Amino acid sequence: MLKIYKKYLIKKYLSYLLQISMIFFILSIIMGLVEELKFFTDIEAEYYLPYLLIVLNIPNLIYEIFPFCVLLAIIWFFLSLKNNNELSTFKYNGLNNSKLLILLTSVTLFIGFLMIVIFYNFSAILKKNYLDIKKSYTNDNKYLASITENGLWIKDENIDNIFFVNASSIDKNQLMNVNIILLDKNFRYLSMIFANNIDIENNEWQIKNASILDVNNKLTSKKNIEFKTNFNFEKINSLYTNLYALSIWELYKLKKDYESVNYSTADIDLHFQKILSYPFFLTVMSILSCVFMMNIQNFDNKIFVFTFGIILSVSIYYINNFFSILGKSEKVPIIFSVWIPILILFIISLIGVVRINEK
Repeated sequence: MLKIYKKYLIKKYLSYLLQISMIFFILSIIMGLVEELKFFTDIEAEYYLPYLLIVLNIPNLIYEIFPFCVLLAIIWFFLSLKNNNELSTFKYNGLNNSKLLILLTSVTLFIGFLMIVIFYNFSAILKKNYLDIKKSYTNDNKYLASITENGLWIKDENIDNIFFVNASSIDKNQLMNVNIILLDKNFRYLSMIFANNIDIENNEWQIKNASILDVNNKLTSKKNIEFKTNFNFEKINSLYTNLYALSIWELYKLKKDYESVNYSTADIDLHFQKILSYPFFLTVMSILSCVFMMNIQNFDNKIFVFTFGIILSVSIYYINNFFSILGKSEKVPIIFSVWIPILILFIISLIGVVRINEK
């Protein structure tokens, strides 16, 4: 059973965490409203759509900024204890800084696991709906591409034709074992192109040694074909740039599909590691914030304390982003790109933990 003072402290911490999250929630609504209204400026759509999109997108935004909510909530928590002279009272009754640190970090770790088990998947479902709605109002909606266990599939069209592309795998900027079905605008069959490989570096695909089956089932060969499309290697490579729209199970399935076509899974592996590390990242943020507040001498300058907290949050964000870029480009192992920043923050925190009971 938790002692009464521990229940009080946990309740107080969760209250401030909720308040900080609500502040970011309101800011997200304001910024999201500006963005969505701008998006629909020249588009005819139902009046409620911008507001619906904001609701669908906010959970994902909260998930991404929640570590910084934890940091600022703990700062606010300590400021409140100091202002009410509660810190001295708790220390007098045997609650030293180490016990307070363990209490806050344990609660944060538990919240972190809840976030990845429940909240992440919930936000992913909403994010997917958000992207699907926005996609339906963009010019690229008629150009579709996906990777499944049966290979890469593309639906594309130009002024005269509609065509479907299926490739068994991808090797750098080459599609391997490709079938292209050409249809007219009324979806009547025109021909089928077979090729062992196609260069897709640019929007004008280079097809060599192709076999063409026409509407009369006559098979002919052609050494060189320039095939104009709306896709190139870069565009196909960014099929799932927003992995936050996929639940954990969908990420796992997508990885299997990528592997089946020899497609790079670096982005997915990086995202998986971020999800796995999320509770520990929250915990390290709480330790760092606790250590900072326990070692600071002047609690009275609240503006300085909060300003420092915001600067620290921004710095950590850019450090994480820098290591993520290194991981995506595979300049460092993916597992290092995610866990090294957390380890660095943890070591920095430990330096301050050594003598916190003397404060």
